[in-house]
Amino acid sequence: MKILNLYAGIGGNRKLWGDEHEITAVEYDENIANFYKESYPKDNVIVTDAHEYLRINYENYDFIWSSPPCPSHSKIRQMVGLKKGAEPIYPDMKLYEEIIFLKHHFKGLWLVENVIPYYKPFIEATKLSRHLFWSNFTINEQEFEEVKIRWSNKISDLESYHEIYIADTKLKDKRQLLRNCVFPKLGKYILDEAISEVSGHNIQEASEG
Repeated sequence: MKILNLYAGIGGNRKLWGDEHEITAVEYDENIANFYKESYPKDNVIVTDAHEYLRINYENYDFIWSSPPCPSHSKIRQMVGLKKGAEPIYPDMKLYEEIIFLKHHFKGLWLVENVIPYYKPFIEATKLSRHLFWSNFTINEQEFEEVKIRWSNKISDLESYHEIYIADTKLKDKRQLLRNCVFPKLGKYILDEAISEVSGHNIQEASEG
């Protein structure tokens, strides 16, 4: 498949996808994008605004994964951050813009991932692990190991959990980058579900033909 991986970060969701697909990754931060490219040299990495790239290029892909920024929706920021002096901020509505856009314009398979928010989601989603997923394909329930290690203050613990190692790089906010990662096994599971959907659709078309 031709896959578009938006807001790619350091590539937690992509880590176990392998190299059999044609993957384009979009990341706004050039340093993070360079790390991603070193980790996945066969991917086409583009440094630009993922939200705008999606609007212009969505028709060029078979499967789109989008993970828009989550802090403005986060329970942790709302419940803990504000008590520590953080300023209240508006929820970033690009999350819902992308869900609506993909639902009504994209003919391939798509998925938007974000945190479980501090408010009731405006659009119904599938909860899996610590995430909400909006998609146009079925994501079956699956147990994943607990993610308590995510809250460790030790970068080494987070690196071991994701098997992504950034301690010796010049990347900023290393702990936050690792905490923002989608667990690689979860990322693979989601892609496998999408591939299963494609395979099932193709089998059905063949039988009808």
